[in-house]
Amino acid sequence: MKQLILCADDFAANASASQGIAALAGAGRISATSVMVLSPRWAGDAALLQAMRGQIDVGLHLDWTSAFARTAGHGVSLAGAMRQAVLGGFDRVAARAVIERQLDAFEAVWKSPPDHIDGHQHVQQFAGIREALVAAVQQRFATKNAAYFRLSTGAKADKSLKTRIISGMGAPALARLAKAAGMACAPALSGIYDFTGGAPRYAHLMAQWLQSAPEGSIVMCHPATNAEAGDDIGAARAWEYAYLASDAFPQALKLAGVTLCRGAKLHFAA
Repeated sequence: MKQLILCADDFAANASASQGIAALAGAGRISATSVMVLSPRWAGDAALLQAMRGQIDVGLHLDWTSAFARTAGHGVSLAGAMRQAVLGGFDRVAARAVIERQLDAFEAVWKSPPDHIDGHQHVQQFAGIREALVAAVQQRFATKNAAYFRLSTGAKADKSLKTRIISGMGAPALARLAKAAGMACAPALSGIYDFTGGAPRYAHLMAQWLQSAPEGSIVMCHPATNAEAGDDIGAARAWEYAYLASDAFPQALKLAGVTLCRGAKLHFAA
């Protein structure tokens, strides 16, 4: 059986996201989640995950581009973040301070370090942020595998433009930095699409991702029980949840020969 990590992003983004992710975790339908610690919901919604402590990976979803980040005083638009990453990169000292604050916010509630670290809209790999991230984790945690990193490198079978753009924003550079520091990384990322097409298309795409994702890689998802007002991908969140909670999903896992696992258990070689 091929081992993959199915990670539900954006825990605490809104009530429906937290509730949906917790329900899927409890049912064994995901093996990891990434937390938006700048959300005012994080402190309260963390209780929904306590019963799954040690059963799924709970990680930090570094955030520069959401409304929560703007409220925190360091937010930028995704376009602005991409432009800054390309034109010289983020200031490393300032980025380090932002990363430390978000790690503090995670640990203050969860009472332990994150199992993994990734980024909302893949900012963890942007120039300036990636260097600050590796330095922060190196200094902050005694063991080199305290938190594994997500590499937003698409599976070889995924030739989509969106995947190529995401990977091109710094995935190879983060991989090199992590390797030099002796830090663990998940080798590839699947689950990238344009959040259109409804549940039938999502089921078809998931079957492809399960088949093509390499051993030990991450398949990301963004489930929520309902589409909440003001959520740009709310409709997609709802159909993702419906599919992952359905009988069709375990059948797809079986057909693909996949078992879901925790990345923290795999001890990836960086």
